[in-house]
Amino acid sequence: MIGRKEEVEALREAAMADRSRFVVVYGRRRVGKTFLIREAFDYRFTFSHTGMETGSMADQLEAFHASLIDQGMGPCEMPKNWIQAFSLLKRFLKASSDGRKVVFIDELPWMDTPRAKFVSALENFWNGWCSARKDIVLIVCGSATSWMIKKVLKNKGGLFNRANRVIYLKPFTLGECEAYARELGLPMGRRELAEGYMVFGGAPYYWSLLDRSLSLAQNIDRLCFTQGGELSVEFKRLYASVFKKAEKHIKIVEVLGSRKSGMTREEIVSAIGLKDSGKLSRILEELEESGFIRIYSPLGRVKRGSIYQLVDAFTLFYLTFMRGKSISRPGYWLDGVGSGEHFAWEGVAFERVCMWHERQIKSALGIAGVSTTVCAWRSAKRNGGAQIDLLIDRKDGVINVCEMKFVTGEFSIGAKYAADLENKLSVLKDETQTNKSLHLTMITSSGVKRNEYSYLVHSQARLDDLFHM
Repeated sequence: MIGRKEEVEALREAAMADRSRFVVVYGRRRVGKTFLIREAFDYRFTFSHTGMETGSMADQLEAFHASLIDQGMGPCEMPKNWIQAFSLLKRFLKASSDGRKVVFIDELPWMDTPRAKFVSALENFWNGWCSARKDIVLIVCGSATSWMIKKVLKNKGGLFNRANRVIYLKPFTLGECEAYARELGLPMGRRELAEGYMVFGGAPYYWSLLDRSLSLAQNIDRLCFTQGGELSVEFKRLYASVFKKAEKHIKIVEVLGSRKSGMTREEIVSAIGLKDSGKLSRILEELEESGFIRIYSPLGRVKRGSIYQLVDAFTLFYLTFMRGKSISRPGYWLDGVGSGEHFAWEGVAFERVCMWHERQIKSALGIAGVSTTVCAWRSAKRNGGAQIDLLIDRKDGVINVCEMKFVTGEFSIGAKYAADLENKLSVLKDETQTNKSLHLTMITSSGVKRNEYSYLVHSQARLDDLFHM
């Protein structure tokens, strides 16, 4: 298995504990949750079941009943509700000869249909039976991150604080994608891997779809821009799997996708015409919890004026190139490589890749052990202002002002860009009134070329640094 060492260890510790354990695993669609759990337990479960993506309460109960029978329950009555369904599961587990009875329920949110009282029945199953024993390992899993957090982790009823272990499974890093590509036999160098990450992010399933006989560009064409391509309709499926009512979530990411620098809450409200309310707060929170957006506090502030940015790679790619287009001709993506639109997207996408690799950047800068706060900043000036997407505010009296450039070969600082950089640093110092030293940090593909302006750079990180595990 690529990576996931801490997660596997946590699951195996639960299996060896001296009392019953309730484990919650969540994370976005296609990130590898089910694979992780199956591998950690060597595909051996006393009972396992996967909820149906669509279906009524009766459909879900029938599927649960079928799983019991398929796994050795024998003839039994069809449950009419979830209390009866979990009662059957208890009967099944009591009859099992397994020393540790591992129960794996996948895609838990799909089972919670309207008026089904599923969560109440799950509470009763755990609190009233499992927790009173020493031999049960209950693992629940779901892609609907907001549901898992609200209904299980932050449950205000009987499930409150019941989880013994919580695993939020994050997407792969670049280093993990590189290791996975080797396992898949994909002949890709680091620049091509980075370009793939800009499209697919760290979702292992997306990477598993790549054909080793094709180039990256050919694979993108095949998966995204041909009729029947596996990812041609993935966007809607992705958001529908994470949020039960995804329309407003999609509307917000569409607006954020149009603004590279991100937007304040007030700007979002103005752009989409949605009332500034608790509902908006909940949607923004759910998008952040699911990893689609990131909230940056401006330098020197705790919360007021926070900037919301779209950071999900596949969403950004979809909104830039796929939305509203029905393209099914061979070579569409390959033909567009090198265009102005492609270069503009690549620049923004690389910045988002860097944001997903803060730990690697800090390590490359030699400040892994320094307490830091990652933030952003946007000038209040309309003319002559500046925007900085990544600032590393350090406890040792330094702020790394990060500039990110994805180019072929060494990046050369010219006279105009040098003037822009000096203006950024000057405006930042003036508006924030910070007493800390400002260190310009360049994060580039192959380093900064030495010339008459390279003296501006205090430190740098290269693409290779982002691949460190």
